[in-house]
Amino acid sequence: MSHDAHDTGFPEPRAVASGCQQKRKIPAQALARGAAVVVAAFLLAHLPSLWAQQKASAPKLEIKSTAFKHNGFIPTQYTCDGSDVSPALSWAEPPAGTESFALIMDDPDAPMGTFVHWVVYNLPATARQLPERVPGNSEVQGGFQGVNDFPKTGYGGPCPPPGKPHRYFFKLYALDSKLDLKGEVKKRDIEAALKGHVLAHAELIGRYGR
Repeated sequence: MSHDAHDTGFPEPRAVASGCQQKRKIPAQALARGAAVVVAAFLLAHLPSLWAQQKASAPKLEIKSTAFKHNGFIPTQYTCDGSDVSPALSWAEPPAGTESFALIMDDPDAPMGTFVHWVVYNLPATARQLPERVPGNSEVQGGFQGVNDFPKTGYGGPCPPPGKPHRYFFKLYALDSKLDLKGEVKKRDIEAALKGHVLAHAELIGRYGR
């Protein structure tokens, strides 16, 4: 077989350059895949701690009663089977920026749907408690009481039908403003007005059955 005088036995220069370009692409693709793996590993390793830090930094609010513990049974004197007076409630220091508090007590286990027992709103930011036996008039501790589902102004204690004990939720809201509410204020009015103004929220659950 004869060979051309200029045939060196090596690829043409253009072919060599093309081959080098192809070789350069492979490391770049591998680097991209490696970077993606590193990012994914970082997120998996650190996201749980970041979520935990965010949760820990969220404003906290606690509400309690001297009458019963959380998820405990409400004594008879605070129900329709007794004196039907409101239990004493107290709460911790609210987050910065709190301008007022609102309180809703309701029973989600009522036969005809959630039954409202107590609504209080525009309690001043300095308030840290509601005493036992809050009177049934509209004003209370610098704030106001609305109308419950009995219907009457102020507190109405647990009064479930015979059967499985019901849960009674005392829900406290720390708000960044006072609520512009007038007239016979009900739970739905408070819930609509507090949207976008809740800085912190706390719940206390009591149980009662007959």
